[in-house]
Amino acid sequence: MNVKNGGEALKGVILAGGTGSRLSPLTKYMNKHLLPVGPYPMIHYAIMKLSEAGIKDILLIINARSAQMYAEYLGSGEKYGVVLTYRIQEEAGGIAHAAALAEPYVNGSKFALLLGDNLFEDSIAEDVRRFEASNEQARVFLKKVEDPRPFGVPRFDEAGRILRIEEKPAIPPSSYCVIGLYLYDAGVFDIVRRIAPSRRGELEITDVNNEYARQGNLTYTVLSGWWIDAGTHESLIEAALKMTARAQELPNAEGDRQ
Repeated sequence: MNVKNGGEALKGVILAGGTGSRLSPLTKYMNKHLLPVGPYPMIHYAIMKLSEAGIKDILLIINARSAQMYAEYLGSGEKYGVVLTYRIQEEAGGIAHAAALAEPYVNGSKFALLLGDNLFEDSIAEDVRRFEASNEQARVFLKKVEDPRPFGVPRFDEAGRILRIEEKPAIPPSSYCVIGLYLYDAGVFDIVRRIAPSRRGELEITDVNNEYARQGNLTYTVLSGWWIDAGTHESLIEAALKMTARAQELPNAEGDRQ
C-alpha cells in the first residue's frame, strides 16, 4: 500500500543522471547507475529501497544519453511493483537543481529524494511513515563515519538539533555525515528558488538543508547499518561484495526471492 500524505500518495524521486566522473572510464559509455553492483545494476537497489518503504510512485531523473537504456531495463516499473516516470535533466546544475525538476510530479505532496548511488542497509519504512503523518518539513539521514571530511557534516546544538551542515570541513564539527537521502515537504521548491548558485555554479542541497535548519525545521535519523556512496571504483567494489553476499535476500525483477 502506498504511503499517504494529505490525500496524495507520498512519492519518491531518484536522481540518476550526472556524469559519474569519479567512475571514469567505466562511465564513458554507460550511466553509473546502470553499472552492475553484484547481481543487479545500481539503480535496482534504489528502487527496491523506496518500494519496501511503501513508496510505489517513483520519478527517475536521468540524462538524455542513458534514457533508452533505462527504459529498456526498467520499463514502466511494473515488474518491480512500482510505477516509474522519467524526467530528463538537460544540464548539470547540482542536486538541488535536479530535485527542482520534480516539482510538477510531486504536485504539492511530501516526497523522498534519493541519490541513486547511495546504498544502505537500514529500512526507512518507519521514518517515511512518521514523516508522512507529522508536521515535519525536512528530514536528513546521517551516518557515523571515521572520516567525515569529504562529506556534508552536521553541527549540533546542546539539545542535539542540527544547527547547520558544513560541506567538506577541514575540521569536522561532528563524526557524522549527511548521506544522499532526504525527506521533504513541497516547500523545498520555494527554498530552491531562493538559494544562489555556489562557487562551482551549482544549486547545493546543503544550502537547502541549512535553510530548513535555520528555521528550526530540520530533523534527522542516524542509520545503524552500513552505508556506501558507490561513486568511486573502490566503493563500487565494496558495494558489489555486499550485494553479492545478500543476493539470496534480495527480490528479483519479478518481486520474488532468488
